[in-house]
Formats: sequence, C-alpha cells, structure tokens
Amino acid sequence: MQSHPPGLLNCSYLVGDTTIIGRLDSGLKRKLKTGLVLAFIAGLLILFARPDYRQGEASIRGRTPKDFALTLDGKPARLSEFRGKVVLLNFWATWCPPCVDEAPSLNALQQKIAPLGGTVLGVNVGVNDEMAAYEKFLTTYNIKFPTYFDASTQIAASYGTTAYPETYVIDRNGRLDRKIIGPQDWTGPEMMAYLNSLLNEK
Repeated sequence: MQSHPPGLLNCSYLVGDTTIIGRLDSGLKRKLKTGLVLAFIAGLLILFARPDYRQGEASIRGRTPKDFALTLDGKPARLSEFRGKVVLLNFWATWCPPCVDEAPSLNALQQKIAPLGGTVLGVNVGVNDEMAAYEKFLTTYNIKFPTYFDASTQIAASYGTTAYPETYVIDRNGRLDRKIIGPQDWTGPEMMAYLNSLLNEK
C-alpha cells in the first residue's frame, strides 16, 4: 500500500473522462472549509441586510392568490372581492408572541393605508386557538383592521403557511407581490416606500 507524508490527504478530480489524483495538505483543507463557511455566512448577512429582503420574498410576484370565503362584520365575503385594493393578508394566532408584537404596527398601518385604498386583512389561523381567545385578543389589542377566525384551519394551510405571523402583499390587480415572513415595523420608512409604490399604482 502506498503511503503518503503526514498532513497530506489523497484527493481525486474527474475532468472529462480522466481522473486526476493529487494530494491536499490537511491544514489547507481546513482553511478552505473555514473560508467557505465564513463566505457563506457573510453572504447571508448581506442578503438579510438588503432592503428588498426586508420587504419580503418577491419570487411569487404575479401569481393569483388562493381565493377563500370568510365572514367580516357578520357578512359573507371572499378575498377576490378586495380586488382594486392593496391587501396585506396577515396570518396570525393569539398565542404567537411575534403576532402580539406587531399588532400595534398593523393597526397604525391600517390607519395610514385605508384612505389610500389599502387594507390589512387578518386571518387567525385557528390552529390551537379558540373563538374566546380570538375575541379577547381583538379587544385587548384594539384591532382596527378587518380580521377573521378560521375555525377550519385550512386557509393558512392552503398557502403553505406554518409559521406565524406571515403576510402576503396583494396588489390592486389581485396579484401576489411579496410574501413577508415574521413580524415587521409596518410603518417604517422602507416598508412605507414599498407599500406606497403599490398604492400609487392605478
């Protein structure tokens, strides 16, 4: 059996139909691995810091959101009936601390965008929740935007939503623009600039 000096590792590379066998210093290999990991982490940090990332995932842009029936103020309605408005479809739960944290921000956003043809539309996902807790949440946090308790637990599931809060931004033409995961400062300057760009579209 062929031996090799300590600290050297055999390695092989396939180039076309030819296999090239060489040796790589183990210390160098560790440095390369460390460098790749650090580069990956740096890339993620840069991505997360970008304003367009904070404004959500745009890969769903242009798709038609799944329509669903709901009840608002005791009257039957459908998501598709909101066409012509900019809609922030927000999935939430009463037991979700981040949902509690962003409730005041969503209230403030509703006050800003309602006169401009926009609305927050809350859907309590109904998972491990009950109507009494839902109604108490609305009162405790003085929820000012339209919201609905989904006893079927199927609406958020149909969107693939399993972590809360999660928000889908829908433009005036009834098309998805972005998916935003997690609580947000909904009235912050970057977010408002993004939402105003949708509200200004006719």
